[in-house]
Amino acid sequence: MLLSYKVLIPELQNYIDLVRSKKIEVCKEQFQLIDYIEKCFENENLFIDEVQLHKYLSQQKYFPFDLIEWEVFCFTLHNCTYSSPGILRWPDLLIFVGRGAGKNGYLSFEDFCLIGDYNPVKNYDIDICANAEEQAKTSFDDVWNVLEANKKVLKNFFTWTKELITCIKTGSKLRFRTSNAKTKDGGRPGKVDFDEYHQYENYSSIQVFKTGLGKKKNPRTTITTTNGDVRDGPLDKLIIRALDILKGAREDNGLICFISKLDDEEEVNNPKMWDKANPSLHHFPELFATMKREYVDYKDDPISNSSFMIKRMNIAVGNIDVEVTSWENILATDKEIPNLEGLTCTAGIDFAMTTDFVCAGLLFLFKGKYYWLSHTWVCKRCKDLKRIKAPLDEWASEKGGKLLTFVDDVEVTPNLPAEWLAEQALKYNITTLGMDKFRFATLKRALKEVGFDIEKDGANNIKIARPSDEMFVAPTINSLFVKHDIVYGDSPLMRWYTNNTSKKSEPHDNISYGKIEPKSRKTDGFKAFIAAMIAGGLDLEDSEGAVELDLDCYTY
Repeated sequence: MLLSYKVLIPELQNYIDLVRSKKIEVCKEQFQLIDYIEKCFENENLFIDEVQLHKYLSQQKYFPFDLIEWEVFCFTLHNCTYSSPGILRWPDLLIFVGRGAGKNGYLSFEDFCLIGDYNPVKNYDIDICANAEEQAKTSFDDVWNVLEANKKVLKNFFTWTKELITCIKTGSKLRFRTSNAKTKDGGRPGKVDFDEYHQYENYSSIQVFKTGLGKKKNPRTTITTTNGDVRDGPLDKLIIRALDILKGAREDNGLICFISKLDDEEEVNNPKMWDKANPSLHHFPELFATMKREYVDYKDDPISNSSFMIKRMNIAVGNIDVEVTSWENILATDKEIPNLEGLTCTAGIDFAMTTDFVCAGLLFLFKGKYYWLSHTWVCKRCKDLKRIKAPLDEWASEKGGKLLTFVDDVEVTPNLPAEWLAEQALKYNITTLGMDKFRFATLKRALKEVGFDIEKDGANNIKIARPSDEMFVAPTINSLFVKHDIVYGDSPLMRWYTNNTSKKSEPHDNISYGKIEPKSRKTDGFKAFIAAMIAGGLDLEDSEGAVELDLDCYTY
């Protein structure tokens, strides 16, 4: 029987009360989540099938563990809460928790329940997907071990091998799949799981795995993951969406966002705060003791033991002594760019070789924020392309090709960035172009033809950037990132460039910029931004009021 609730049932209320009791530390996203769920139950006509829920939870008798408060909370919302009879309210679930919280145990229990006969949908196949077979098999093997441990009883209900588990009564199957599987499509799963979602660098495998969803009633996805090293990939984009949902900035579209992480990097130094990243930690004293030992190693060598922060604390960090700025600050550059037509700006160009990446861009100051519009050309014969993991093809096809153009030639000819600047000069007032002496020598003739020259008797509108100039603008650039006053628009390419750039210590506490990795992590776009800053970015007058403020907005 489906029941409507204004007062939430214990399976939900127990976790809500735990969060509000402050008996354990929880991150701000957990407070946002429980507020959001209560608001949904208050304002929507939602139903929980308690009979179905209790049947599912009775299956814990076969498992070597019971679900913890947060797991029961997620299970109830994901599997037994309906917006109308037979229509799941939250068919998609994101579990973003620190290593050791039990996400694979949760996944194995949920899948065991959903292939069984308490799920009214027959032939409800489930695919557990991951980048590597070992990871994809983790939850599958958990279910296999449960079947083996309870063979006398469960052999009447299931058949199982090391590759396929089948419920005899429902015909539902559980299997694991990987990105390098010989065949990934053709199935009709009722549910798709993504384990360690952070490992995906793009959406190609994800989309293939999800293709068959929707052919069975009540299709679901469950995503379980810690943080990882891939930046601006599917996980980062999903987290941005989840945070917007929790803040009420966008509709949830059926996604539950269970996020556990530190609120601040400094909290790692207080073990009481570790519960924020691992909502199960108060149940696992042995895990807590292990993490205390790992913390000692982390403090001794944060770089070599960075996984403690990334995996245990769920915080994306780099080498704080090397990275330009935090990933949070880089993500903050993703804001809308207004129509800046007619405004004054400086320009910058950077590249290593014309057989590699070339980037040119324009820098504006408007209403207190610096806006950066840029374009990149990539030589298809660049020898480093096979090393690069970033989705360059995807970026080249996005936004009408505004971000990136592939050049099918022996090089990116100098006229390409020069003509791009000439086109921009028809819309914007470009005062000065910044670049270093080597780049100018390569582009000199092409630039002169479109009006950029270094000669005093010519245009005299090129600024040759020197290392000392870079050191001079570095403190300002750092401050702009911290205050979130740099805007790239929706440019994953520029975020990639910035995240690839390192700070280099110079004499007298100065800073210059280099590459974290010279071949596979390009920095040309960020170096072009620096060149534009050197060309007069610090002296740009704020253009607020220079044009009508009833402006269209563009996203680059």
